[in-house]
Amino acid sequence: MSDGRAESANIPEQDVPRLSARALKRRGEILKAAHEVFTTKGFRNGSLSDIADRVGITHQGILHYFGSKEQLLVEVLRDRDTSGRQEFERAERPEGVDFLQHVLRTVEKNVARTGIVQAYTVLSAESVTDEHPAQGWFRDRFGDLRADLTEALRVASGPGTPVPRERLEQGASALIAVMDGLQVQWLLEPDAVDMPGIVRMTLNALLTSWGRPPLAE
Repeated sequence: MSDGRAESANIPEQDVPRLSARALKRRGEILKAAHEVFTTKGFRNGSLSDIADRVGITHQGILHYFGSKEQLLVEVLRDRDTSGRQEFERAERPEGVDFLQHVLRTVEKNVARTGIVQAYTVLSAESVTDEHPAQGWFRDRFGDLRADLTEALRVASGPGTPVPRERLEQGASALIAVMDGLQVQWLLEPDAVDMPGIVRMTLNALLTSWGRPPLAE
């Protein structure tokens, strides 16, 4: 699920030297083209030549900016989260119920971001294969999101008899499964799947199953 969080990856972040305006523009063009190629062809089948052709440079030109195809993929994934990082930079990071509301708002935004959702879905599925360069990135992303959702559910559960930690963790995993599974269904048949409504319904079903009130609309 594209949740707008700042993520880490097992591949170290590339040090980007100070670039001219022209070089920064070119770097952005490469990231955009790589996003399109990896979305339509996947990482394995999408080549640097495919990306270079879209930008009008050689594949060596791409390596000048990113060093390797693997590093380019990780930079594409990091770039995909830029809007979320900027959102957190403008305000305090949401916690508890606010974080759950943030997740719901992100699902709503994703309905208008087909390309981002498609890239995430393709690459996350592909990352389960052996030695995929983004496997560590996705493993860390899911682990961090599970932890954040677990804590948010704990806070949202409020006072009273605490919900066992194991149940909170299971609830967090269930939410992620629903969100990612819905994205596949929605990409195949957008008019048949109400992603925001179903995620909210699932979240509220978890809360009410623990004897807590649902989230306010």
